[in-house]
Amino acid sequence: MEQVERRLAAILIADVAGYTRQMHENEERTLARLQGNRSEPIDPRIAAHRGRIVKPMGDGVMARSNRTCARPASPRA
Repeated sequence: MEQVERRLAAILIADVAGYTRQMHENEERTLARLQGNRSEPIDPRIAAHRGRIVKPMGDGVMARSNRTCARPASPRA
């Protein structure tokens, strides 16, 4: 049986409370705070799984893991 390479992917979306209001009040400050808040808890975890941010999207990001596996994990009952 031929083995199929599978790529694991993760999509990470954050919903920041009051983001639209904050952007209207002060866009530059809001973006700086969002970047700072993301860089500490989120970015290192993505990197730890050999992932990378594919696209920042407003108050969220799309991240992709670069890990591969020969087959999916067995489902558990």
